[in-house]
Amino acid sequence: KVPSISNGEMAHYLKTMVAPQLPLEVYGAFISAIDDGNIRTMPNRSMPAAPYPTPGALLLGDAFNMRHPLTGGGMTVALSDIVVLRDLLRPLCNLSDASSLCKYLESFYTLRKPVASTINTLAGALYKVFCASPDQARNEMRKACFDYLSLGGIFSNGPVALLSGLNPQPLSLVLHFFAVAIYGVGRLLLPFPSPKRAWLGARLISDASSIIFPILKAEGVRQMFFPVTVPAYYRAPPAS
Repeated sequence: KVPSISNGEMAHYLKTMVAPQLPLEVYGAFISAIDDGNIRTMPNRSMPAAPYPTPGALLLGDAFNMRHPLTGGGMTVALSDIVVLRDLLRPLCNLSDASSLCKYLESFYTLRKPVASTINTLAGALYKVFCASPDQARNEMRKACFDYLSLGGIFSNGPVALLSGLNPQPLSLVLHFFAVAIYGVGRLLLPFPSPKRAWLGARLISDASSIIFPILKAEGVRQMFFPVTVPAYYRAPPAS
């Protein structure tokens, strides 16, 4: 629950919990800003990309697609979209025919999917894993995530590459996500399994599935994993 601004809980939280973690160079300015009392909160929003081809217009950035800001992937997706759009427009010499251009750019919505959906899914999944929850299975998933990343090598390089957009492979994302869940089950069962721990492990796998699959469905399974099967994937440039 977000601390209340009106009764001073937010100011107290910022001063006691956040301020001590800040560098000395910005500490004074941070405290001064809190004392000014101009504290605002902003709700987080997620909005899967819903293509709406419109002649003469193309939405990019948060106007078209939003994901949870936890991973800071918004700019990565926006810049990736710009690169896709640039490559589509590069062979064109005439942009005056808005109708045919709109039809041609329908492929944009499919070509952007690998990068955009990978980052969107990762942001949504990590938010659900790390948000405060009294559920013990969710807490075990959170611990497993930290321990998995601390293994180093492919166990940290893989998720970081997904997070940064350097490896926009949705399948790799799903594999790493369930690898974390399985690693968490292993932590519970080794070295001495018990019925209680086995049940908690089963709940952990179930919880992981309930997190990732709805996000994948919202993003579009076919567009993410089988983009070449989407008719709009192939669009010839309009005649000059």
